[in-house]
Amino acid sequence: MTSHSISPAPTRRTVVKAAAVTAVATPALLGAAAPALADAPAPAFLHGVASGDPLPDGVLLWTRVTPSPEAVPGSGLGADVRVDWEVAEDRSFSRVVASGSATASAAADHTVKADVRGLRPATAYFFRFTAGTAVSAAGRTRTAPAADAAAPGVRFGVVSCANFEAGHFSAYRHLADRADLDAVLHLGDYIYEYASGVYPEAGDTVRPHEPRHEIVSLADYRTRHGRYKTDPDLQALHAAHPMVAIWDDHEFANDAWTGGAENHTPGTEGDWAARVAAAKRAYFEWMPVRASTEGTVFRRIRFGRLADLHLLDLRSFRSAPAKTGSGAVDDPERTITGRAQLDWLKSGLAGSDAAWQLVGTSVMISPVAFGSLPAYLLEPLAELMGLPAEGIAVNVDQWDGYTDDRKELLAHLSSRGIRNTVFLTGDIHMAWANDVPAKAATYPLSASVATEFVVTSVTSDNLDDLLNVAPGTLSVVAAGAVRTANRHVKWVDMDHHGYGVLDVTAERSQMDYYTVSDKRDPAATTSWARSYRTLSGTQRVERVYQPVI
Repeated sequence: MTSHSISPAPTRRTVVKAAAVTAVATPALLGAAAPALADAPAPAFLHGVASGDPLPDGVLLWTRVTPSPEAVPGSGLGADVRVDWEVAEDRSFSRVVASGSATASAAADHTVKADVRGLRPATAYFFRFTAGTAVSAAGRTRTAPAADAAAPGVRFGVVSCANFEAGHFSAYRHLADRADLDAVLHLGDYIYEYASGVYPEAGDTVRPHEPRHEIVSLADYRTRHGRYKTDPDLQALHAAHPMVAIWDDHEFANDAWTGGAENHTPGTEGDWAARVAAAKRAYFEWMPVRASTEGTVFRRIRFGRLADLHLLDLRSFRSAPAKTGSGAVDDPERTITGRAQLDWLKSGLAGSDAAWQLVGTSVMISPVAFGSLPAYLLEPLAELMGLPAEGIAVNVDQWDGYTDDRKELLAHLSSRGIRNTVFLTGDIHMAWANDVPAKAATYPLSASVATEFVVTSVTSDNLDDLLNVAPGTLSVVAAGAVRTANRHVKWVDMDHHGYGVLDVTAERSQMDYYTVSDKRDPAATTSWARSYRTLSGTQRVERVYQPVI
């Protein structure tokens, strides 16, 4: 069971509509009803099936039913529909172990969730839905190991940043084809909010968003989620593995924080709080994610005594962004986590008996700065000039823009002797392998207190896309400059798109990085790029010259 306060299983009214025929009912009335039912279009499962947030005894199931042709996502149209679900031990569903019913209604955009319990730990199951004569595709899911089990290993697919307009989701297809994953970890930017032709520009758009305008209202966010879930590779991924997901900014708007976003204009796009509420409602309707009582995604999922997975929400509580180069990034009154979430994380890390502490963070925690100087020069110079104490941060949307929270968290890891902490990160559209230093300016003389694996984007533009040059043309120089100024960065790939596979055992955590041949090609192939691991007790990453599988 999670240690964060999670709301009970999603409740849906189960409405059974029956025609009660009394002794005074006439044959004419009975006959009048039959043609109407016969002519009504059958419900359909057009958006696939999904599962998520696996527990030792259960998993969350999801689908969306289209009750009639006009009941498209975001329309608010369509009648209530009874949806039945079943979970079985076999693909033929001859050994059903759990079943139930829910009601799909326009109030929830005809999405359905079933929080199934009573299952066995560390076990694969199959699930499907029915509505009338319609039967969904079958999905495969897997429960987590028992909380006290000495699990020999756990393996995750790791993805982030999937822009529908920028390419095809081949990375999802290749992960769906693997039979060795316990779950897929999605680290944010599952959808993008932009208008069609904005990012990327119209000339580089592979396929259009729906709706075509920037999404702002509840209907807009529902429509965009629905568009994404028509993608066959995304449907295949959800049908093959349970997903554990957190959000980043583009589930709302670019560079979102508690009071607004970089591309939100209150005068023309309405109240920010209303937009966030709409985005969150659509997200929880359309994603196989359990909402906490706070309406956020920070939560904890355990995989036996091998690993605790701490999942963060770094948008709902963060302070306004600081300007690049401003010493305001060090202001202790500014936060990226919020006080309650940071305390929850610290408590969970200190209280865990798991061999590994995996932290899902949507933005990079490792410092990336230029202008780094020896500490004895940097500290007084920064004080005199009002500069960040650890150098000029490149991206203040990351933890670099909120250094006091980072300092407190890393000091907690150090002072409490919390070892084997691995941050798992997306957002930046590049692949990285980093040590996480206590003091970046003096690394490697000062300690590394954790490690970080960052996965590249599924499709969202990276350096070669933005500069419209061949991969590797400029990135070798840029990557070299990053590593020269930041010696804790062991590797960075600025060019490719793809995914990661994280394999965790008692001895080590290893990230295998895979790339796809061409994000614009729906039949793109995949290939292994590099692997890095951190050995138990070392707090440092090292290169490995072959993937786990």
